[in-house]
Amino acid sequence: MITSYIAAALRRARYATVDGGLVCATVPGLRGVIATASTVESCRTQLAEVIEAWILVRVSRGLDVPTLGRTTVRVRQAS
Repeated sequence: MITSYIAAALRRARYATVDGGLVCATVPGLRGVIATASTVESCRTQLAEVIEAWILVRVSRGLDVPTLGRTTVRVRQAS
């Protein structure tokens, strides 16, 4: 479920070259998700890690994780 969500987010990612030739990536709709690196490939890798951490923080704080297309993250309450 998280892997599918990360893949969906990466498909929506926007990349730009910023000062000094760094590559910056964001995902529209995922506030605060941003990664920078020296290459697109390493930026994408970092972005995947940032997305995973972002999901875990939101879940731990009881916040919703926005749906991306048909991809969602659902959390069940422990019994």
